[in-house]
Amino acid sequence: MVNTIYLDNSATTKPLKEVMQAFMVVNEQYYANPASIHAMGVEANDLLIRAREQVADILQTEAKNVLFTSGGTESNNAAIFGIARSNTHIGKHILTTEIEHPSVLETMKQLEKEGYDVEYLRVDRRGVISLDELRTKIRKETILVSIMHVNNEMGAIQPIKEAAKMIHEMSRAAFHVDAVQSFGKLAISFKEEGPDCISISGHKIHGFKGSGVLAFRKPIRWQPFALGGGQEFGMRSGTVAVPQAVALAKAARLAVETMNERTNKYRQWHDEIRTQLESYGEAVHVLSTPQGAAHIVSFSVRDLKGEVIINAMQKRGVIVSTSSACSSKQTKTSHVVEALHLDEHYKKGVIRLSFGAHNTIEDIENFKQVLAEVMLELKGENK
Repeated sequence: MVNTIYLDNSATTKPLKEVMQAFMVVNEQYYANPASIHAMGVEANDLLIRAREQVADILQTEAKNVLFTSGGTESNNAAIFGIARSNTHIGKHILTTEIEHPSVLETMKQLEKEGYDVEYLRVDRRGVISLDELRTKIRKETILVSIMHVNNEMGAIQPIKEAAKMIHEMSRAAFHVDAVQSFGKLAISFKEEGPDCISISGHKIHGFKGSGVLAFRKPIRWQPFALGGGQEFGMRSGTVAVPQAVALAKAARLAVETMNERTNKYRQWHDEIRTQLESYGEAVHVLSTPQGAAHIVSFSVRDLKGEVIINAMQKRGVIVSTSSACSSKQTKTSHVVEALHLDEHYKKGVIRLSFGAHNTIEDIENFKQVLAEVMLELKGENK
């Protein structure tokens, strides 16, 4: 599409040129198996070691605690299954939230079938958990708490530091954080009080699909579920994709280096769009809050289906999404929307726009104009 304005960066991002270049160089020149002992294998392994060290430095942990995966879903699955299945000597109690990504919720459902006791923390209308509820639900036999940092559908930020302190003081549980939507947009690392393990996805930070990281604060009791040749310290067997690892490390470094500049820009755009949306009164309900992540704006148009709004915007060259890309093809209401107890008039019309490194101020100005046109066309709202 020509002159398309892409505002669906929470679904996936366009890889940066520097990241693509790094990926191509490794594929063309360092394609040997990093486990091979010949010179070419050693060269590939050196690149892998360097990429792991770069990610470890960013997250402030040791390189041996960084595993390269195929993305956020695998990282979340591996963290949850690995911790739960290796700590049954402590208990089988697990805590998570009702607005997690499906890669967490479906994993929890499987563990429930295996006899684990999973409890789901509620969220308020801002999409934020209650620390008081977390405190009352932590038990001595709690073995895992999994809480996403930023919600992928409406941008709610969870109080990760406060939760970590509470979890570690009150239990022996490991604290897993799905940071797929927050890494590179908000500060998160293992420094001081924080999570025990973090999931990251490459394609959310202008890297490549099929790449991710599961990182740990320190070695913990964890059961790998990919067995074979013993790669990745025996924790994730299979030939390591060195080009993806190098590209992810490059994308992660660029994301962190430019985070403050981009966040300030996103916050300004977020506030401008919120102001316009709020000017439509009851015709629009804004799900995202000023306290939420700057790169996500989520709203709903009264009595309109999200697909109608998306199609109207797409005809004008603007790409946005309904709710989460992982569930947008389903006809049922999003579990996040249900958890927010949104009025029935707004449940079907949830739209999410999300900013990325390639977006410009011109994109945002054009989006605001298109929004005005679409609202006039569909709702007769002239603002």
